Amino acid sequence: MHLTPGDIPELLRTAKTVAIVGISDKADRASYGVAKYLIENSHFELFFVNPLLENVLGQKVYKSLKEIDVHIDIVDVFRKPADCLAVLDESIEIDADAIWLQLGISVPEVATQGSEAGLSVVMDRCIKIDYAAL
Repeated sequence: MHLTPGDIPELLRTAKTVAIVGISDKADRASYGVAKYLIENSHFELFFVNPLLENVLGQKVYKSLKEIDVHIDIVDVFRKPADCLAVLDESIEIDADAIWLQLGISVPEVATQGSEAGLSVVMDRCIKIDYAAL
């Protein structure tokens, strides 16, 4: 279901695992900053996904969500809108609980198809900002 802003704190409180898809190893990129903040300030176990990288912030980077061998509660997506449906398909395949499109990313088909598949859907919001507000 498409979450309202009022539903987001509960999602963040109950989630234990977050996969950041599109993680960058460049410190000036939003995905890097969000990952660094969550490592230092959140209760989440983080998993990074980028087929082009091996390690970021001292952690292994997976080639795809399917390589991660634990249940993922939130798939946090740092990819251009055109790539988000493929990430949604993989999120459904691994039975993730939620897909979160970062600030500036909104894809109506992700909302529709994600909700139909039973995922909680958050779009155009920053998980770091929402977590810091808890």
